[in-house]
Amino acid sequence: MFSEMFQKLWSNGIIQIGIWETVYMTLISTAVAYLIGLPLGIILNVTDKGGIHPIGWLNKLLGVVVNIFRSIPFIILMVAMLPVAKIVVGTSLGNKAMIVMLIIAAAPYVARMVESSIKEVKPGVIEAAQAMGTPSFTIIWKVLIPEAKPALITGAVISMVTILGYSAMAGTIGGGGLGQIAITYGYQRQKDDIIWICVVLTIIIVQIIQEVGMRIARRTDKRISH
Repeated sequence: MFSEMFQKLWSNGIIQIGIWETVYMTLISTAVAYLIGLPLGIILNVTDKGGIHPIGWLNKLLGVVVNIFRSIPFIILMVAMLPVAKIVVGTSLGNKAMIVMLIIAAAPYVARMVESSIKEVKPGVIEAAQAMGTPSFTIIWKVLIPEAKPALITGAVISMVTILGYSAMAGTIGGGGLGQIAITYGYQRQKDDIIWICVVLTIIIVQIIQEVGMRIARRTDKRISH
């Protein structure tokens, strides 16, 4: 059923390593991208015209920076950021370098996801907190983030799946994971079964991420009776 190439890759543990590399690149990149993108998205929301602390020039400046990085296709951004990866981790090849590029590409995307998630918070809840004289930071920490939690978790799932897709492209310039296996052992050696196995394994990982993420989101949604 499968080619000799697949049997060799499986027995040598290369497929299993590819799955692990894909998962850990995705998880680490998502975590760090959220450390950057979450506060950035909050600032974008808070400083907007209808936010709790409007600062027009700051909102426009951050918005321009975020939009610039979001508008660059990942494959181009990846090549352009090779020197940055080398400065940060000492190399422009391998999974460490790919993680740096994934973070750079994902953080602006996450920022917009966070901004849109917080916008879903009902204005009445925010107005009630402001009427009681609650400081802006407390409103952010005690009102905006808790109220937006289900949308934030859903956004995190979407972001993680997007980053997983980016990680597959990283295989074109020396990254590891299933993308690298599909390109090196499948496409370049004309082994279609390797390509399709990598596709199926990627779909399975995506389904697991979505199922787990959506369950967590439903559990945190106060609008759903448990």
